[in-house]
Amino acid sequence: MGDIERRLGKISQPQCNGRDLLALAGSVHAGISSLEVLVHATGGTANFESLRELAYKIERTLVEDPPLATKQGYLIRNGVSAELDELIELSTNAQAMVSRMEAEEKEKTGISSLKIRYNNVFGYYIEITNSHKDKVPANYQRKQTLTNAERYCTDELIELERKVLSANTKRADLEFEFFEALRKEILNQCPALLGLAHECSEVDVVSSLAWLSLEEKYVRPSFTADGSLKMKASRHPVVEQTVKKNFVANDIELRQHSCLLLTGPNMAGKSTLMRQVALIAIMAQMGSFVPCDEAQLPIFDAIFTRIGASDQLSEGLSTFMVEMTETSAMLKNATKDSLVILDEVGRGTSTFDGMCLAQSILEHLLSEVKALTFFATHYHELTSLDQSFGQITNAHMTVAERNGEIRFLHTLVKGPALKSYGVQVAELAGLPATVTRRAKSLLRDIESKRVQASSQLSLLDSLSADVEIPALEMDLPEATQISESLKNLLDEVEKYPLMQMSPLEAMNQIAKWKELVSNQSIKA
Repeated sequence: MGDIERRLGKISQPQCNGRDLLALAGSVHAGISSLEVLVHATGGTANFESLRELAYKIERTLVEDPPLATKQGYLIRNGVSAELDELIELSTNAQAMVSRMEAEEKEKTGISSLKIRYNNVFGYYIEITNSHKDKVPANYQRKQTLTNAERYCTDELIELERKVLSANTKRADLEFEFFEALRKEILNQCPALLGLAHECSEVDVVSSLAWLSLEEKYVRPSFTADGSLKMKASRHPVVEQTVKKNFVANDIELRQHSCLLLTGPNMAGKSTLMRQVALIAIMAQMGSFVPCDEAQLPIFDAIFTRIGASDQLSEGLSTFMVEMTETSAMLKNATKDSLVILDEVGRGTSTFDGMCLAQSILEHLLSEVKALTFFATHYHELTSLDQSFGQITNAHMTVAERNGEIRFLHTLVKGPALKSYGVQVAELAGLPATVTRRAKSLLRDIESKRVQASSQLSLLDSLSADVEIPALEMDLPEATQISESLKNLLDEVEKYPLMQMSPLEAMNQIAKWKELVSNQSIKA
């Protein structure tokens, strides 16, 4: 079945042709046939006679393969009009009619050498040799005298000439009139034709989804009243068509107003998991079965996504500005009944700015918006938020690591990821070995410094906690002096730029502080 709405759009334009009308007729027949099957199966009734008759009329009127031009004739069948049939006969069989008239005149006059000829000067004429001049009927009108013959014409021949010469022009004009009348009749039936198109489009969608559900083993979803979400062995309906048997299904379960905080490396499947949840929600609410073994979903009022990186440079918007603008719209419009998907928000700016923004956005979603949220991030520091927000469920996509090589298992498990494996993913992407080796070296240095810095901060914290401001028996001025010295020491410790110092510099400074504290204690 072709697109009835598109065909009507073309037919409404003056430049449409006969093939458009025939295509519409074919679509109408196909649509009616499919709906009749449906009506019969459901025991209903429907009346398609007017549209069926319109389709038959189109096919009875137009030739099987009409030309693209509509004003040059040759597109209307015989039998539509007696006048048109005569014109068609004249334009296509003019020589046969002339030969027939010539035979009739020979029989009437008994002149065997009588001939009917045509030239551009005199048109059609009857030529009789001089030896038969005495047999020429009285109704013959002399037109031209030759050496050996005379040329004549008759009223019948003049009429035949007039008809033949004007037949093509008249035929083209009359056929165009019939074509235009048929076109207007079709346009008058637009409401019924659009109704047929609408009904067939619904049958098309539902039957397509039904076949897909059978072929891919989809299940019928159910809807929860408590706002919880549960998907057993859920799959991405598009990706699984590509990878076929290799797609890894995952179970997902969230209670109302909660958040799944996803961590883990790129290429592990975080984005695929979140997008398949959104697609399954859309499919379920539009009436389709879904790619799961079992699916229970709330009814969402909207789905908000912040995925990928794009810019609008022509409007003066950078990638990060577009990201924040979209996130702003999401936070303003999402409700407790919405589904929110945030994929790597905050990565378009500095590390600490992005991490702080990501945490603030997530906290706002959990405390103010309370939408069902899927939040993927490489900021592993955010995983500690589950201690402050009970709605958060930490989860990650598993990765198998062996001898420095990684293999993505695409399986969702609870708990935060410990690493992002960015350098290993870069290796898989084909970066030069010198680049990835240097990256690994830098990464080891940074991680080592983080461990040392962490231990030093712990030492400083214990040092501050162990220092007691002396309050023994001493003169008030002396006690005030010692107390002031310790206060200055604590201020110095607090302001010390630890992250900018090397481990050796930090240890030397700590040694000086310990010596200062020891001296103050002895003095006290």
